[in-house]
Amino acid sequence: MLTQSDNDVRGTFYIVATPIGNLEDFTDRAKQTLHDVDYIAAEDTRHSKRLLNHFGIGTKLFALHDHNERDKASYIDSLLNEGKNVALISDAGTPLISDPGYHVVSFLRQQGHRIVPVPGASALITALCASGLPTDRFSFVGFLPAKSKSRRDEMSSWAPSLGTVVFYESTHRILDCLADLEAVWGEQVQVALARELTKTFETFLSGSVAEIRQILADDSNQTRGEFVMMVSLPAAEEDNTEALKVLKVLLKELPVKQAAALAAEITGEKKNALYKQALAMNEA
Repeated sequence: MLTQSDNDVRGTFYIVATPIGNLEDFTDRAKQTLHDVDYIAAEDTRHSKRLLNHFGIGTKLFALHDHNERDKASYIDSLLNEGKNVALISDAGTPLISDPGYHVVSFLRQQGHRIVPVPGASALITALCASGLPTDRFSFVGFLPAKSKSRRDEMSSWAPSLGTVVFYESTHRILDCLADLEAVWGEQVQVALARELTKTFETFLSGSVAEIRQILADDSNQTRGEFVMMVSLPAAEEDNTEALKVLKVLLKELPVKQAAALAAEITGEKKNALYKQALAMNEA
């Protein structure tokens, strides 16, 4: 006698993108999915409830955020095993992109559940495609560290091979972040800044980091909202043979950072460039 396999009776887990601002960007498929599933896991149920009410979606909600994600993975697993369908949404945009959900999806994959993405808006892609910066290669680094020292260390680790570097930034750190970027990469490094995407005051600014800093300093309104910052790193400079010889000797006795700083002082070469060369030598 034939019986249904476990996969035939288990539910499906949907990853559903929601608008990042303009509600007309909510796809029909996404709305229908959220209407049809048995449960919706939401980053902030109060925030998501307003969105769902606007579209007449009354599906049961429960919270899934950074602090309970691992616990909720088992709960969702049990719901799916009962044949229930569950959708995941974040406060805005595509879940898991600098939002909760990774541990749940990874766990459910291990359990053999069916996971279906329902694509839509993403601040990352929305900003990048209209930035005017190179899009053939890019690296998304999420949110940078909150403290300046750690932020500068992160920026110093970037290399032109990453392509356009894209990250999110908050309104209360945007000026400090630009200052750190200028300190590490110089005032002429090219950036694009996208603010309040798809909303009433959507703004794109582009130019050197020094120019963007000045615009924000002159108009405090430009520092408000949610930001996507994109950085086009300068091409690697030609190797300076003498500086590299000095660096190679110093690396035998000193840590990378100290060797690069001393080599820069001795040869007059840029410290950041020598630091990247030192990292490459160490890896080799």
